[in-house]
Amino acid sequence: MVEHRMVDVNGVRLHIAEQGEGPLVVLLHGFPESWHSWHHQFGPLTDAGFRVVAPDQRGYGLSDHPEDVGAYTVLHLVGDVVGLIRALGEEKAYVVGHDWGAPVAWHTALLRPDMVRGVAGLSVPPPFRGTRPPLAAMDERFGGRFYWNYFDRPGVADAEFGKDVRTTLRKFFYAASGSAPYSGEVKQPLVGTGRGWLADMPDPEVLPEWLTEDDLDVLTESFSRGFTGALNWYRNLDRNWELTAPWHGAVVTRPALYMYGDRDAVPAFPGAPELIARLPRLMPSLWREPIELAGCGHWTQQERPDEVNAALVAFLRACA
Repeated sequence: MVEHRMVDVNGVRLHIAEQGEGPLVVLLHGFPESWHSWHHQFGPLTDAGFRVVAPDQRGYGLSDHPEDVGAYTVLHLVGDVVGLIRALGEEKAYVVGHDWGAPVAWHTALLRPDMVRGVAGLSVPPPFRGTRPPLAAMDERFGGRFYWNYFDRPGVADAEFGKDVRTTLRKFFYAASGSAPYSGEVKQPLVGTGRGWLADMPDPEVLPEWLTEDDLDVLTESFSRGFTGALNWYRNLDRNWELTAPWHGAVVTRPALYMYGDRDAVPAFPGAPELIARLPRLMPSLWREPIELAGCGHWTQQERPDEVNAALVAFLRACA
């Protein structure tokens, strides 16, 4: 059984879900998700002999939602993971992240390799710091229409998403999935001028098999306090670029695994395809070449749980 409790970590209280015994595996969700995004992974990972812990990260679900935008930098988020590992009585852990959880996992391995047995990222590739602040770069490239820039505007996306939380989540999850209509080309996530993020997203009459009404119930409840805490992660993108200057050019050295869907927009961001193609040369610690999941969208571990679980178990055992 998955058990739930609150843990004091790094100046905040985090809600965690945990199950199993053995080496610790920390699962870090992304946006707009919660610990529940990993519900398909608990059983297989615990059956394989691991202790699995998935927190609601700061700004999400039952965990604390600091009001200060500056409390959501990548250093705060890595600090939460480090503090969580310690609070759970461990010195080291495997760290796995999806979407925003992936940069947190990658940076935990980059900044605290002494505490990471192995690191896996889903959707978002390993960090290679660019030469320009990301919000500024995307603003210039796409005329302010890239979704990062839309999310960066105080109160705007917060209000749009909060009007009807369940509809927001249903549209967001469907539109970014491999189940949505596909033209054969992954498009950049741009926001129509004056239209909002959700305006052009399809709203499915029937949910795809991998997303149930019960899943939506859990997600909707987890955003009962709004989206501001989660959106504040995006509002620190340029600040994160500044804070990580000392690690410019640094490479993750711990054993690593990267997995993504071929219909996911994130691996198609400007520069991402070229980076992914070069990863085996850039990262000697990469356990195997990046795993591309055919027909899969953004929600890798939910859309393709069997394939993700098999790859994770094999990777974790190889790191032991």
